[in-house]
Amino acid sequence: MLILRSSPASPFGRKVKLALAELGLSDRVEVAATDTTNPADSLRTQNPLGKIPTLVLEDGTTLFDSRVIVEYLDHLAGGGRIIPAGAERFAQLRLQALADGICDAALLQVYEVRFRPAEIRHAGWVENQQGKIDRALAALEAEPPAFADRPRIGEIALACALGYLDLRHEGKWRAAHPRLVAWLDAFSAKMPAFEATRVKS
Repeated sequence: MLILRSSPASPFGRKVKLALAELGLSDRVEVAATDTTNPADSLRTQNPLGKIPTLVLEDGTTLFDSRVIVEYLDHLAGGGRIIPAGAERFAQLRLQALADGICDAALLQVYEVRFRPAEIRHAGWVENQQGKIDRALAALEAEPPAFADRPRIGEIALACALGYLDLRHEGKWRAAHPRLVAWLDAFSAKMPAFEATRVKS
């Protein structure tokens, strides 16, 4: 049995869970709750960076981060399932990188509030992170990604990024991005695991 170290609210952990569902591998993985702020958590020996998600293989070796994990899972499922071959591969990896960048910036904004006292928070730095999100969303709104009957890694990553903005940023992105809202609705309808992995608060 593989072990996925993650937490329910992690957009990167959610990406791995959706990949598992799409690849039909969910029953081969145990999801183990993880506290990245706890020095005693075994995560820090499994992944020197102390980050989630981390996948523990049956022989005890580990894989991280989410991009490496989903590549491994696609390989485990026979290859070419959520990460296509040829030119399409790079289009999907590019979309995944853009979506992951949205998550990175959104997470940094959350951490600024959660871990830094109000008197030393840096408004300009927070605005810089928001600029990354705004530019990425504008590019995606102008040309929402088309996806085939089955979701691939780029679409999965984007759905998780938008879901994280809903969870931690009150869905403020929605008002200015109606085409992306419609895209996410269509994605959710095609992939029941998206709603099943949604954290309510």
